[in-house]
Amino acid sequence: MASLQDQLLKAGLADEKKARSVRNEKRKQRKQQPKGSVQVNEAEIRARKAREEKAERDRQLNLERQKEAEKKAIQAQIRQLVETNRLDRSKAETSYQFVDGKKIKKILVDDTMVDQLSRGRLAVVRLGEDYNVVPEKVARKIMERDESAVVVLHDRKQDDQGDDDPYAGYEIPDDLMW
Repeated sequence: MASLQDQLLKAGLADEKKARSVRNEKRKQRKQQPKGSVQVNEAEIRARKAREEKAERDRQLNLERQKEAEKKAIQAQIRQLVETNRLDRSKAETSYQFVDGKKIKKILVDDTMVDQLSRGRLAVVRLGEDYNVVPEKVARKIMERDESAVVVLHDRKQDDQGDDDPYAGYEIPDDLMW
């Protein structure tokens, strides 16, 4: 098969003198390069660099997608925990006020829930725009996933006996002096 140079000569598009000068120029370039060095093609370098940049962009994009998927999975877990463990507030008549960010919010709960919220046995959890009351253990699990979802969770006191307090039925008189 004839080279492109030979084909151009046969077609009359190039002359012999021009072909000879091009051959000499190529030979000089080869001679000037030191032995063992490879001729570097700029187009290959640019193509390799573009491939590396594209691979890096793809890697970053994949990381962002993974983080987004993890966030969605965590939100789904929180939603499931809240929906399965929230307490019924249908008979609630006492308002409970709490701070969410810079705003004071209010939910209706019953009297026992108010007491348990103040003792740290119950917690208020935000799910979207709604607020729900859940047990403390569930709130701790939610906090492991996303602390900002738990709005109110008071610390339990050491002297809090709980439901099994043997002296729960006895009131302390106001006039008692220690």
